[in-house]
Amino acid sequence: MNLINVEIKARCPNPEVVRTALRSRNARFAGMDHQVDTYFRVPQGRLKLRQGNIENNLIAYRRPDQSGPKTSDVALAPVTNGDELRAVLERSLGVLVAVDKQREIYYIENVKFHIDQVQGLGSFVEIEACGKPEDDRNPLLAQCREYMQLFGIREEDLIESSYSDLLLEGRS
Repeated sequence: MNLINVEIKARCPNPEVVRTALRSRNARFAGMDHQVDTYFRVPQGRLKLRQGNIENNLIAYRRPDQSGPKTSDVALAPVTNGDELRAVLERSLGVLVAVDKQREIYYIENVKFHIDQVQGLGSFVEIEACGKPEDDRNPLLAQCREYMQLFGIREEDLIESSYSDLLLEGRS
């Protein structure tokens, strides 16, 4: 499945503020997921295997490292036997890093929200407005900005890179 995501990632010093705002908008709570994302060495973009209780996918994506809303081109395939696939990918590509997190997952229409507690990094919130590759990105960008304002996300809270990059750089 190919998707286009306009997304933001930000530090979240008070996750309860985000939860309250999501409840006020009648967000659907999909659950709490313990996820391990294993990133593999690839020549371009990123390739990760997500293993969790709710989400299990192989995800290839390209996204610029920039603060604020950014567009990702994503290819996603559901996985049924993650341990076997991880062993094959590890053997052929090598592991770059693994990200271990507790993730709360919420939805409002086409927008997915994560409240993450990432081992070694702390608390974060992610907003992902999803569409089809041929969709106009401007409405997706507007959705991200609307929820940034609702959650009180400041420019200085925004994170440019992925959790994997932060772990590799040794910063939080």
